[in-house]
Amino acid sequence: MGLRVRKIVRLLPGVRLNLSKGGGSLSLGGRGLSVNLGREGVRTTVGAPGTGLSYSTRAPWAGGGTARTLAIVAALAALAVLAWFAFAA
Repeated sequence: MGLRVRKIVRLLPGVRLNLSKGGGSLSLGGRGLSVNLGREGVRTTVGAPGTGLSYSTRAPWAGGGTARTLAIVAALAALAVLAWFAFAA
C-alpha cells in the first residue's frame, strides 16, 4: 500500500481543482451529478444522493466516439448550470 497525497482547491461552488502527484484534474458538480476532466479523459458520475447508488462512465481523450462526445456535452452542461447558479445568486 502506497502513500497518497492530494490537495483539493475550491475555485467556485461546485468547481474544484484536484492536485496530486499523478497530475491535476478539474471537477464540476456535486451530489447527484459530477464531471471530472483529467489527464486520462472525462469521467461522468450520476447518482441518487443518500442511497449509495451511482453510475460512472469514463471517456478517454484519445480516439473518439459517442461516449466521449456525450461526456464532454455533460461536462459543458454541468458547467453552464453551475455558472447560472453562481451568477443568479
